Amino acid sequence: MFLEINVRVTTMDAELEFAILPSTTGKQLFDQIVKTIGLRETWFFGLQYQDSKGFSTWLKLNKRVTAQDVKRDNPLLIKFRAKFYPEDVADELIQEATQRLFFLQVKECILNDDIYCPPETAVLLASYAVQVKHGDYKKDYHVPGYLTREKMLPQRVLEQHKLNKNQWEERIQVWHQEHKGMLREDAMVEYLKIAQDLEMYGVNYFNIKNKKGSELWLGVDALGLNIYDKKDRYVTFENMLMVCDQNAEKETEKIARETMELMERLRQIEEQTKRAQDELAEQTRRALELEKERTIAQEEAERLDKERRVAVEAKAALLYHSETQIKNQESLATELADLTSKISQLEDAKKKKDEEAQRWQKRAVVVEADLERTKEELKTKLMGVHIQESVHPHMHDHDETDESSAEASAELTIPGMVRDRSEEERVTEAQKNQRLQKNLKFLSTELAGAVDESKKTPNDLIHAENVKAGRDKYKTLRQIRQGNTKQRIDEFESM
Repeated sequence: MFLEINVRVTTMDAELEFAILPSTTGKQLFDQIVKTIGLRETWFFGLQYQDSKGFSTWLKLNKRVTAQDVKRDNPLLIKFRAKFYPEDVADELIQEATQRLFFLQVKECILNDDIYCPPETAVLLASYAVQVKHGDYKKDYHVPGYLTREKMLPQRVLEQHKLNKNQWEERIQVWHQEHKGMLREDAMVEYLKIAQDLEMYGVNYFNIKNKKGSELWLGVDALGLNIYDKKDRYVTFENMLMVCDQNAEKETEKIARETMELMERLRQIEEQTKRAQDELAEQTRRALELEKERTIAQEEAERLDKERRVAVEAKAALLYHSETQIKNQESLATELADLTSKISQLEDAKKKKDEEAQRWQKRAVVVEADLERTKEELKTKLMGVHIQESVHPHMHDHDETDESSAEASAELTIPGMVRDRSEEERVTEAQKNQRLQKNLKFLSTELAGAVDESKKTPNDLIHAENVKAGRDKYKTLRQIRQGNTKQRIDEFESM
C-alpha cells in the first residue's frame, strides 16, 4: 500500500493542495496543476522548490518528485512560476490566465527590487496595477486613502524621495484617472509592455567563474546570454558581454570539441523532434479521418431529414386530396398509416444519426486537443534546438547547474545555421508611444524635485548615465554584438 504525499502548490494568486504518490513525476504533478487552473500556454512555466540547502531550484519534470532534493516539509511546498519569459508579451501571451500570472510575477519582482525600475516608471506602472485591481477611477468610491495600505512602489523609491504616503497616492491617482475605460486585462498587458523593456526583466542569474577565478553572474534571458559583474546585476561588462554570436570565427581545438559535443546533443534532440513530428502526423491523420466520418454522419442525417420532410409533404397532400376525391376509405386509412409509420421511422433514424454525429464531433474535439498538446510539445522541443546549455569548464551552480534551466537558456552557434536577430532592431515601448514618453518625462521632472540624492543606489546612477547617453537594452544589444566571438571571450576571461 502506497502512502499519499501532500503537496501545497502556490501560484501567484492561489494556493492549491494535491495528494501524490511516491511514484509521481514532476511532469505528472505539473499537468495536474495546469489542468486545475485551466492554463493552456504551459511552456512558459515550471515548478520551483527549496532544496535541503535552502536554495530555490527548478523541479525536473522527467524525474520523480520524491527523488529530488525537495525539502521534506509536510506538506511539500512547491511554487508554480514563470520560468521562461517571452520576447514580446503583446504577441506571445494570448490567454488571459497567462497574462495575469506574468503580470503578478513581474509586479512582485519590481516591488521587491529584483527588477530595477526607475522611479517615474514605477509610478506609471503602479497606476496600471491600480486599474487592474480597482477598475475605472470613481471619485465617490475611491476616496483619499484608498491606496495608502497597499504596496504600490519599491521600498527603494519610497526611501529616495521626500514624499509621504498621501503624496504618493495623489500622484498615482492622477494616472489612474487617465486609464478610464481601459479593461483590466488590457491594463495588465500595458503594464507588461513597459516592464519588458527594463534591463533586468526576465533574467535568470547563475554563479560562474572565469579562468582567473573571478566571481561573475551568468544572466540568461530571451535575448541570449549576458555576463554581469558580481557586484552589479543591473549592467553587464561594457553594459553587456555576449558569449555567443552568429558570426562565430574559427575557435580553438577546445571550442571545436565542445561544439562537437553540442552537435551530438542537437542530433539527439532532432531525433526526439522527428518522433514528435511522426506522432503529430499520425494524430493529424486520425483527426482527418474522424472529421470525414463526422461529415458522412452529418450528411446521412441531413438526407434522412430531407426524406422525412418529403413524407410529411406527401401526407399533407394526401389529406388535401382526400377531401376532394372519392377514395376507398380503407385504402386511404392504410396509406395514411403507412406514411405515418414511415415518418416515425425516419424521425427515429434521423435522431440516431444526429446522436452519431455528436459522438463523432466529441471524438474529433478530443483528438484536436491531443493534436494541440502534441504541437505545444513539439514547439517546446524545437525551442530547445535554439537555446542550448552554455558549456564552460568553470561554470557551476548550487543544484548541478540545474540542467533543465540551462538547456533552455543559451544559444547554440552552428556553422551554416541562420539565427533570427530581429530583436536587435526592436525599440522600447516608450520610444514607440509618444504619449507614454511624454508621461514618463513629466513624472521624471516632477519627482526630481523631491529626490534625496544621497540615497541613490549604484543602479540609479547607472540608469541615469544610460538615459543621459541615450542607451537602452536593445541599443546596447546591437553594440555589444559588434566584433567577433574570440574578442569577447578574451574580454570575459580578463574580468
